Amino acid sequence: MFNSKVVKLAAVGAVFALAGCQDLKPLQADIATLKSQVGALQSDLAAHKTDSTRVATANAAAAAKAGSDAAAAAQAAAGAQSTANQALSAAQAAQAGVDATNEKIDRMFKRSVSK
Repeated sequence: MFNSKVVKLAAVGAVFALAGCQDLKPLQADIATLKSQVGALQSDLAAHKTDSTRVATANAAAAAKAGSDAAAAAQAAAGAQSTANQALSAAQAAQAGVDATNEKIDRMFKRSVSK
């Protein structure tokens, strides 16, 4: 029983000793490289978030301007429709005046022919 504990303790000591003999420099270099890559990715992510926010803000501003332009165009169209309605009314009044004048001329012509 005592021998098995000594053997186990010796095995554990050997594992630690061998682990201590292993060169950790490459692992430390890999860890440093990974930390550097993580830092770069975090910077890229922050920049992407900033760019996304900037693009979203620009898109919102463009949408607001488009809405404003559409409202102005609708107002201009309403103004043009009003002007067209006024022109139509004036044309109809002028046509009524021409029709009345033609009717008077026809009556005068008929009177002069009938005399």
